Amino acid sequence: MGFVTKTFQACRWRPRGLIGVANIQNNPATAIHLQLKTLLRRVQDLAGFIVKSVRLTDDAKGKPRIEAVLAADPRFKRRCSCCGEPGRVHDHMKERQWHFVPLWGIPVILRYTPCRVICPTGGATVEAMPWSRGKSPYAVAYMLFLARWARRLSWKETASVFQTSWEAVRRSVEWVVEWGLENRVLTGVTALGIDELHWGRGKKSENFVTLIYQIDAGVRRLLWIGHKRKEATLKEGFAFLENQCDGFLAGLRVICSDMWKPYLKVIAKKAGWALNVLDPFHIAKHLNLAVDTVRRGEQSRLRDKQAKAKVKGARFLLLKRGTRVRGKARAKLKAVLGSLGATSRAWELKESFRKFWQYRSPTWAAAYLQAWTTRALRSRLEPMRKVAKMLRSHEDLLLNYFRAKREYNSGVVEGLNNKARVELARSFGHRSFNILKLVLYHTLGSLPEPPSTHKFC
Repeated sequence: MGFVTKTFQACRWRPRGLIGVANIQNNPATAIHLQLKTLLRRVQDLAGFIVKSVRLTDDAKGKPRIEAVLAADPRFKRRCSCCGEPGRVHDHMKERQWHFVPLWGIPVILRYTPCRVICPTGGATVEAMPWSRGKSPYAVAYMLFLARWARRLSWKETASVFQTSWEAVRRSVEWVVEWGLENRVLTGVTALGIDELHWGRGKKSENFVTLIYQIDAGVRRLLWIGHKRKEATLKEGFAFLENQCDGFLAGLRVICSDMWKPYLKVIAKKAGWALNVLDPFHIAKHLNLAVDTVRRGEQSRLRDKQAKAKVKGARFLLLKRGTRVRGKARAKLKAVLGSLGATSRAWELKESFRKFWQYRSPTWAAAYLQAWTTRALRSRLEPMRKVAKMLRSHEDLLLNYFRAKREYNSGVVEGLNNKARVELARSFGHRSFNILKLVLYHTLGSLPEPPSTHKFC
């Protein structure tokens, strides 16, 4: 480049864009000089093109940047960007610039004057350039670079660290996600997890998204995301996956979901042959809510100050699994259960239902469920009676957990949902559903990436 003249002990700089690197381990007295041209060709496919020159210049704000001027190799014919076949040069266009991966924090710009070629099957089209995609001002390697860093950092932080714009990061992620969705393989999917995720403010349907995960052993990924949590939303998701892979629904064996009625209806209609396994997590949530409702009602009726002080702060002790309450907390729990009779009965019903999940035979599990719901219905505790009626109405779906050999549950789905919440928290939320969809596909979809000659992170 002709801009560095300082001499180091182990390596020295040369003009015309040479980087000095010393191989001190092999021979301390020998310095290996690497050209920026060679480095550029190593990290970017430039078949059919040559690096004419590399120079250090200043941008409009006076900041340094590296410009690499490219030219067509006269030994190769120009190729059409549509079909990839060689064609005759029609005319030349204006010089274009592409942002490339920065070097040592210095922006790198690729400059080239493209031409139009006569396509063998059509008219004049822009020639194929391996570093460019369409009219994007960002090189392919640069978009992959930003997209990979966007998985580790927020989009705003990625743009700030690498001195680019938020829009550049968005376009890079969008291109990588679209390429991954078109080239992913959906064959061999046998188990799905379906759940909703709260997004936005309020409890309206518009503030939820429907997520479809693959939960096969060794493959856990996001397959589809849709706005709202209605029957039409899940039907749209099934139709999308069926269009991408013929016979996708026919290959399903297990579907894990909660007891949300719109989901259950669509699953029974579109994939009725698959075992619909209900989520034990949500059932435990209903039981805990019933116990807490009984406690609040009974505790509000206390009038004695000493009795109130005795049961104060007992909420989370009652919701926690009884076998995990030890020490002083165990003594506190016993005192609370001795003071609140109705709460004690509700807590005992909640704890005894844990035995239901320990069975292996659907027949014995059904017998225990029948006995437990009978006890709950006779308990004269209305919250527990509602849970018992709900479990009886979903008895067949509950027993699918045992028919599936207890191999599938929604614990994996809840774990993936937690990762999705982390992405929302890291970016302080997303106002647009399209941006949320890109983020979740990019981080949870395990999508394939476009081929590249070098991985920068």
